[in-house]
Amino acid sequence: PAQPMRPTPWQRELLAAVQEGFPLTPRPFQEVAQRLGVSEAQVIEGLRALREGGVIKRAGVVVRHLELGYRTNAMVVWDVSDEQAACVGQAIAEFEFVTLCYRRKRVAPRWPYNLYCMIHGRDREEVLQRLALLTARCGLESLPREVLFSRRRFKQRGAWYAAPVADAPPADALAPILEHAA
Repeated sequence: PAQPMRPTPWQRELLAAVQEGFPLTPRPFQEVAQRLGVSEAQVIEGLRALREGGVIKRAGVVVRHLELGYRTNAMVVWDVSDEQAACVGQAIAEFEFVTLCYRRKRVAPRWPYNLYCMIHGRDREEVLQRLALLTARCGLESLPREVLFSRRRFKQRGAWYAAPVADAPPADALAPILEHAA
Protein backbone atom coordinates (compact mmCIF):
# COMPACT_ATOMS: atom_id res chain seq x y z
CA PRO A 1 0.00 0.00 0.00
CA ALA A 2 1.02 3.61 -0.59
CA GLN A 3 0.27 4.49 3.04
CA PRO A 4 0.97 1.93 5.76
CA MET A 5 -2.12 0.52 7.42
CA ARG A 6 -3.06 1.81 10.85
CA PRO A 7 -2.36 -1.01 13.33
CA THR A 8 -5.09 -2.25 15.63
CA PRO A 9 -4.52 -2.24 19.40
CA TRP A 10 -3.65 -5.97 19.19
CA GLN A 11 -1.14 -5.30 16.41
CA ARG A 12 0.44 -2.51 18.45
CA GLU A 13 0.85 -4.92 21.35
CA LEU A 14 2.44 -7.46 18.99
CA LEU A 15 4.83 -4.82 17.62
CA ALA A 16 5.88 -3.84 21.13
CA ALA A 17 6.48 -7.50 22.00
CA VAL A 18 8.81 -8.22 19.06
CA GLN A 19 10.59 -4.93 18.37
CA GLU A 20 13.49 -5.72 20.72
CA GLY A 21 14.05 -9.01 18.93
CA PHE A 22 12.78 -12.53 18.80
CA PRO A 23 13.83 -15.07 21.41
CA LEU A 24 16.65 -17.36 20.28
CA THR A 25 14.65 -20.56 20.63
CA PRO A 26 13.51 -23.25 18.21
CA ARG A 27 9.97 -21.76 18.22
CA PRO A 28 10.32 -17.98 18.68
CA PHE A 29 6.77 -17.18 17.51
CA GLN A 30 5.40 -19.67 20.03
CA GLU A 31 7.35 -18.02 22.85
CA VAL A 32 6.04 -14.58 21.84
CA ALA A 33 2.54 -16.06 21.70
CA GLN A 34 2.86 -17.44 25.23
CA ARG A 35 3.96 -14.04 26.54
CA LEU A 36 0.98 -12.39 24.87
CA GLY A 37 -1.53 -15.12 25.76
CA VAL A 38 -2.41 -15.97 22.15
CA SER A 39 -1.65 -18.79 19.71
CA GLU A 40 1.51 -19.12 17.65
CA ALA A 41 -0.66 -18.93 14.51
CA GLN A 42 -2.09 -15.59 15.68
CA VAL A 43 1.40 -14.16 16.11
CA ILE A 44 2.47 -15.35 12.66
CA GLU A 45 -0.71 -14.04 11.05
CA GLY A 46 -0.42 -10.73 12.91
CA LEU A 47 3.15 -10.22 11.70
CA ARG A 48 2.17 -11.20 8.16
CA ALA A 49 -0.63 -8.63 8.17
CA LEU A 50 1.73 -5.93 9.48
CA ARG A 51 4.22 -6.79 6.74
CA GLU A 52 1.61 -6.81 4.00
CA GLY A 53 0.14 -3.61 5.39
CA GLY A 54 3.45 -1.80 5.11
CA VAL A 55 3.98 -1.26 8.85
CA ILE A 56 6.90 -3.69 9.04
CA LYS A 57 9.27 -3.11 6.15
CA ARG A 58 11.63 -6.01 6.80
CA ALA A 59 12.95 -8.32 9.48
CA GLY A 60 16.65 -8.87 9.93
CA VAL A 61 19.37 -9.85 12.33
CA VAL A 62 21.36 -7.38 14.39
CA VAL A 63 24.80 -8.94 14.81
CA ARG A 64 26.49 -7.88 18.02
CA HIS A 65 29.93 -8.75 16.75
CA LEU A 66 31.87 -7.75 19.87
CA GLU A 67 29.95 -10.25 21.97
CA LEU A 68 30.90 -12.93 19.44
CA GLY A 69 34.61 -12.14 19.73
CA TYR A 70 34.94 -10.08 16.56
CA ARG A 71 36.78 -6.92 17.58
CA THR A 72 37.31 -5.39 14.13
CA ASN A 73 35.03 -4.66 11.23
CA ALA A 74 35.25 -2.74 8.00
CA MET A 75 32.71 -1.43 5.54
CA VAL A 76 34.06 -2.10 2.07
CA VAL A 77 32.57 0.13 -0.60
CA TRP A 78 32.83 -0.80 -4.28
CA ASP A 79 32.27 1.01 -7.55
CA VAL A 80 30.46 -1.66 -9.54
CA SER A 81 28.69 -1.09 -12.85
CA ASP A 82 24.94 -0.87 -12.36
CA GLU A 83 24.51 -3.83 -14.71
CA GLN A 84 26.76 -6.05 -12.55
CA ALA A 85 25.83 -4.79 -9.09
CA ALA A 86 23.13 -7.37 -8.33
CA CYS A 87 25.30 -10.30 -9.43
CA VAL A 88 28.41 -9.06 -7.61
CA GLY A 89 26.37 -8.27 -4.49
CA GLN A 90 24.92 -11.79 -4.48
CA ALA A 91 28.41 -13.30 -4.75
CA ILE A 92 29.77 -11.13 -1.92
CA ALA A 93 26.79 -11.90 0.33
CA GLU A 94 27.55 -15.64 0.12
CA PHE A 95 30.65 -15.30 2.30
CA GLU A 96 29.99 -16.23 5.93
CA PHE A 97 32.05 -13.32 7.25
CA VAL A 98 29.96 -10.74 5.33
CA THR A 99 27.09 -9.60 7.55
CA LEU A 100 25.67 -6.85 5.33
CA CYS A 101 25.68 -6.35 1.59
CA TYR A 102 23.52 -3.75 -0.14
CA ARG A 103 23.36 -1.14 -2.90
CA ARG A 104 23.08 2.62 -2.60
CA LYS A 105 23.00 5.42 -5.12
CA ARG A 106 26.28 7.04 -6.00
CA VAL A 107 26.84 10.69 -5.05
CA ALA A 108 28.90 11.79 -8.03
CA PRO A 109 31.49 13.13 -8.25
CA ARG A 110 32.41 12.93 -4.55
CA TRP A 111 31.38 9.35 -3.85
CA PRO A 112 31.44 6.90 -6.77
CA TYR A 113 30.60 3.80 -4.70
CA ASN A 114 27.33 1.92 -5.01
CA LEU A 115 27.88 -1.50 -3.39
CA TYR A 116 28.58 -1.86 0.34
CA CYS A 117 29.53 -4.87 2.44
CA MET A 118 30.51 -5.31 6.09
CA ILE A 119 33.31 -7.72 6.94
CA HIS A 120 34.02 -8.79 10.54
CA GLY A 121 37.18 -10.31 12.00
CA ARG A 122 38.98 -10.84 15.25
CA ASP A 123 41.54 -8.21 14.26
CA ARG A 124 42.47 -5.88 11.39
CA GLU A 125 44.72 -8.47 9.71
CA GLU A 126 41.93 -11.06 9.65
CA VAL A 127 39.54 -8.56 8.05
CA LEU A 128 42.11 -7.74 5.36
CA GLN A 129 42.76 -11.46 4.74
CA ARG A 130 39.04 -12.07 4.36
CA LEU A 131 38.75 -9.13 1.98
CA ALA A 132 41.62 -10.53 -0.12
CA LEU A 133 39.90 -13.93 -0.26
CA LEU A 134 36.56 -12.40 -1.25
CA THR A 135 38.20 -10.17 -3.85
CA ALA A 136 40.10 -13.06 -5.46
CA ARG A 137 37.21 -15.54 -5.45
CA CYS A 138 34.80 -12.99 -6.93
CA GLY A 139 37.32 -11.60 -9.43
CA LEU A 140 36.98 -8.05 -8.12
CA GLU A 141 40.67 -7.03 -8.25
CA SER A 142 40.08 -4.39 -10.95
CA LEU A 143 37.13 -2.68 -9.23
CA PRO A 144 37.71 0.60 -7.37
CA ARG A 145 37.01 0.27 -3.65
CA GLU A 146 37.66 1.78 -0.23
CA VAL A 147 38.06 -0.10 3.05
CA LEU A 148 36.61 1.85 5.98
CA PHE A 149 37.46 0.38 9.40
CA SER A 150 35.09 1.21 12.26
CA ARG A 151 36.46 3.35 15.07
CA ARG A 152 33.54 3.00 17.46
CA ARG A 153 30.36 1.03 17.92
CA PHE A 154 26.98 2.64 17.94
CA LYS A 155 23.89 1.25 19.62
CA GLN A 156 22.67 -1.65 17.54
CA ARG A 157 18.96 -2.36 17.33
CA GLY A 158 16.16 -2.64 14.85
CA ALA A 159 13.24 -0.30 14.29
CA TRP A 160 11.06 0.71 17.24
CA TYR A 161 7.35 0.90 16.58
CA ALA A 162 5.98 1.29 20.11
CA ALA A 163 6.94 1.47 23.77
CA PRO A 164 7.98 -1.94 25.17
CA VAL A 165 5.05 -3.94 26.57
CA ALA A 166 6.08 -3.46 30.22
CA ASP A 167 6.14 0.32 29.78
CA ALA A 168 3.36 0.56 27.21
CA PRO A 169 0.99 3.53 27.51
CA PRO A 170 -2.67 3.10 26.57
CA ALA A 171 -3.09 1.92 22.97
CA ASP A 172 -4.37 5.29 21.70
CA ALA A 173 -1.21 7.01 22.97
CA LEU A 174 0.90 4.90 20.58
CA ALA A 175 -0.64 6.35 17.40
CA PRO A 176 1.84 9.29 17.14
CA ILE A 177 4.79 6.89 17.61
CA LEU A 178 3.52 4.60 14.90
CA GLU A 179 2.93 7.41 12.43
CA HIS A 180 6.56 8.56 12.78
CA ALA A 181 7.95 5.02 12.59
CA ALA A 182 6.25 4.37 9.27
